Amino acid sequence: MTDTSDKPEGLSAYIAVTAAYWAFMLTDGALRMLVLLHFHTLGFSPVQLAYLFVLYEIAGMVTNLSAGWIAARFGLTATLYAGLGIQVLALLSLAQLDPGWGIAASVAFVMCVQGASGVAKDLAKMASKSAVKLLAPTTGDGLFRWVAVLTGSKNAVKGVGFLLGAALLAGFGFVPAIYGMAAVLAVILGAVVVLMPSGLPRGRKGAKFSEVFSKSANVNWLSAARVFLFGARDVWFVVGIPVYFYAVLSDGSEAGNRAAFFMIGTFMAVWIILYGAVQAAAPRILRARDRDEGALVRAARGWALALVAVPVVLVAALLVSGGPAPWLTVTIVAGLLIFGAIFAINSSLHSYLILAFTKAERVTMDVGFYYMANAGGRLLGTVLSGLTYQVGGLALTLGTAAVMVGLSALMAGRLDASGAARAA
Repeated sequence: MTDTSDKPEGLSAYIAVTAAYWAFMLTDGALRMLVLLHFHTLGFSPVQLAYLFVLYEIAGMVTNLSAGWIAARFGLTATLYAGLGIQVLALLSLAQLDPGWGIAASVAFVMCVQGASGVAKDLAKMASKSAVKLLAPTTGDGLFRWVAVLTGSKNAVKGVGFLLGAALLAGFGFVPAIYGMAAVLAVILGAVVVLMPSGLPRGRKGAKFSEVFSKSANVNWLSAARVFLFGARDVWFVVGIPVYFYAVLSDGSEAGNRAAFFMIGTFMAVWIILYGAVQAAAPRILRARDRDEGALVRAARGWALALVAVPVVLVAALLVSGGPAPWLTVTIVAGLLIFGAIFAINSSLHSYLILAFTKAERVTMDVGFYYMANAGGRLLGTVLSGLTYQVGGLALTLGTAAVMVGLSALMAGRLDASGAARAA
């Protein structure tokens, strides 16, 4: 792999891939907020809300496991286009939902549509992340920097999507918002197909599906750490915090619901945008230019341990509060923003290390396997989010997050600090 920093086609391809990924993640964030808030107002319980996203995460696991092979066989650009196209179809399908179907049929239908959206998201994500390995400069902190910019900007855009989804629901309603997003994404897909420069791998006919399973201990331990890291986020992020804030902020009236939607959407957007901004700045925060791969592996262990303290403190605040109070709400908001910043450092380190641990010829396979683990963590967190909140409220939800972060730190502790250098 050669240095592409002075090659216009390398930079232009990176920009095109990033733009396509931004467009996708904007609709993905908006769709999640639309579904969550719309069905919560229809009377769905926390567990039922969690079910709506279960197939999304299961589909993500299956897709990531096979997407590495799909990209190796059919090429990165075809995989990216497929992700965007499936998302358009998923949005159009969701707009056909009829409230008269009843809760059971509605849950089943939305689960299936969300499953398709999960396939779309992970096809687009795997293609985008793999492209960075092939396009980024190999000197200095070029790889870490390009990965951080793609990942951080994606999450900032997704955060805007959360706010957009809440605003569209409050201003236009569920169905018009869905149709609007489908139309915009379809236009962007057409533009990307026309404007995407050549140069990304087109695939190879001899790629075997069995190649997706990594033989690298570092890839496997990092994937295990990723499971628990993202489980620790989604266990409170998917259902627990939105439902908790809705209970605290809304008085049940239409005006109260709209105000609660706006405030919840704003918090979720700010959290994701902060997360993305810190991810993008991670190479500077960690002084990656002056540190070798071994030092960054050790940093992954330390930052995971630092993250454990945040949910522990929040659980203690909830237990001593005796119930909702203004100081408690401020503490939870501040604590979760701190969690987001530290979580972003951990996530950015993981996103860099998976590319550092893999070789160029295996990049789509290893990245697909790694993001299958990522989806597995989201699935675990999603299921536990509704369950723990319904059983023990926010305190149990955040306590579960603390345990999962601790497990992630243990997995990161098994990484071989010399492995990145050997894989380069």
